[in-house]
Amino acid sequence: MTARPVVVATDGSGESVRAVEWAAREAALCRVPLRIVSAASLPKMVVLQLQPERDAVLGYVRGQRDRALAAAAARAARLAPGLLIETDPVEGPAARAVTNSGSGALMLVVGFRGIGAFAAMPLGSVARYAADHASCPVVVVRDEAAAGHRLVGVGVGDLEDCAGVLTFAFEQAALRQARLMAIHAWHAPQDGIFWAGDRFPPAGLHVAAAGAARQLTLLMDQWREKYPDVPVSEEVIHGHPGRALAALSARADLVVISRHASHPGLRGLSSVRHAVLNHAHGPIAIVPSS
Repeated sequence: MTARPVVVATDGSGESVRAVEWAAREAALCRVPLRIVSAASLPKMVVLQLQPERDAVLGYVRGQRDRALAAAAARAARLAPGLLIETDPVEGPAARAVTNSGSGALMLVVGFRGIGAFAAMPLGSVARYAADHASCPVVVVRDEAAAGHRLVGVGVGDLEDCAGVLTFAFEQAALRQARLMAIHAWHAPQDGIFWAGDRFPPAGLHVAAAGAARQLTLLMDQWREKYPDVPVSEEVIHGHPGRALAALSARADLVVISRHASHPGLRGLSSVRHAVLNHAHGPIAIVPSS
């Protein structure tokens, strides 16, 4: 494959089937190949003392993997006739093997969670690891609506360092001939508001909001010039960024956020990202910092 492919992971679960369907449509839209990967390894909780036992269990796991790959390829081919599809069985712990398979890809697509003992976790280990470590954009697929909304949402946390996430979002909107909505949100504790690294008293909320709105509008005007065919709107929201973006995902085809999306008033660089992923209603793209 010469063009950078869309890579998608499958394990045979319903979540991964939705990821394969989304990835097949995305690859067809981008006119690039689709590579489907699936990992085989012994679960950590399996303790086998004898080599014949290990070989038998690993053989079963590999068989399951190969069947999942074949089913995924057949599903993708039905959804996107003529799409170039490659299947790639990989070895090793699923989270690391799947994440590594995204190296050099246009994007890596994963389901929200998979099968196995930890399938009921709020965010699956593969999705979480890929979102945190992949070298390419990662799309986590869940609860995808059948009808398109013709809207791409993007979270703009750092108004001065957002070129990567905006480039990806505008390209996605242009491909889909969709509108783009940019959201800048902040969280205000009771004793004041955090914005751009500074604390404002409650009385300064409206002043801070007006300043953020002006800065966001100026930023979006620059991107309107780069993408004149993409209708753009922007909104400054007073509230938890994760909740605001998760709510947006219910009416968007895709919501795009930066891997290092954070907020001075919230703990941890991953707080916004994981809040969005855990509560989203549709696909979320996580873009690594440029």
